[in-house]
Amino acid sequence: MSADTGTGPEHHRSGRREATGTKTVLLAAIAPVVLAVAAALAAAAHIAAGEVPGLPTPGAAVGFAAPPLRALLDLAAVATVGLGLLPRLLPDRSKHARAHLALSRRAAVIAALAWLICALLLLVLYAAELAGGVPTTEEVAGYVTGVPAGTALALSVVCAAGCAVLGLIGVVRDGRADTGATNRDAAANEGLVDDLRTVLALLGLLPMPLTGHATDWEYHNLSMISVQLHVLAAAVWAGGLTAIVLFVAPRRGLLATTLPRYSRLATAAITVVALSGLFNGLTELTAADGGLDGLLTIGYGRIVLLKTALLVLLALLGGHARYRLLPRIERHHRTTFITWTAAELTIMGAAYGLGAVLARSPVLT
Repeated sequence: MSADTGTGPEHHRSGRREATGTKTVLLAAIAPVVLAVAAALAAAAHIAAGEVPGLPTPGAAVGFAAPPLRALLDLAAVATVGLGLLPRLLPDRSKHARAHLALSRRAAVIAALAWLICALLLLVLYAAELAGGVPTTEEVAGYVTGVPAGTALALSVVCAAGCAVLGLIGVVRDGRADTGATNRDAAANEGLVDDLRTVLALLGLLPMPLTGHATDWEYHNLSMISVQLHVLAAAVWAGGLTAIVLFVAPRRGLLATTLPRYSRLATAAITVVALSGLFNGLTELTAADGGLDGLLTIGYGRIVLLKTALLVLLALLGGHARYRLLPRIERHHRTTFITWTAAELTIMGAAYGLGAVLARSPVLT
């Protein structure tokens, strides 16, 4: 009778497993954000302690508030990218899978709005730094039109707003499908809005890094290409994993068909991230006449080393997931995939926090 009423031992064990899985998924979502903010604050303090006399330094509000805010912007944008990729990573189009996709589209709207808010706050914060106080509307407009970093932030705002609108269109479409108000053409083209949202999110990630150190190097065109590849590959890698953990991992059947697709994509992405990141860090130090000694003697170099260590750790975790966990997942066996990926996402959050500081810190400090 216990099996029929759902109150037997197996039911309780299943309930405990589901509760544990839910807690782990929540940890995977929250921990990267917390660690990204903490890493950005710690790195900002480290850079500030090594300020170079004679170089302009930001005020306290910008120096310590901007890096965490930039880290949150990056995380929200990356989540928007990953949630846009999810329909392409998920080959299953069953009713159950479509329900998960509908939830992911709602989450994508929230992520895009968070991205939009962070970008607007940063825009005002940087304009205030330039104005020396609370900026007027004219001063903000002047920052957008007269400073490359302001123009880049404005483009980020536009892309985030566009992603939110496209996400809302997808949510409305899902609602019509639930009520049967759909047709064959709409079903055949349902991925178009998701693809447009993904492309727009990736475009929104590009302008801000291109206003940083890369433009100061003699071969800045090559360096800008490397920065672009680094940003896009990292977004696909981290964003895709975030979407899978939140909306696919708790379901073994969906995970068994989705993870192999993501694993191939992630392997290519981490290779690009590693090569471009190494190239970018070394060229920045070389262009600043610091050489390789700068890896140990200046704050910028030490943060580059720390990011490199995090990347190595991420590669080890990713290798474990691909070569040890993936074969079991494909056979629909129980694994600790969510736990391992929660750790991986947490480390990614720290890397994004450090990157937010490197984006605006002087290479000489």
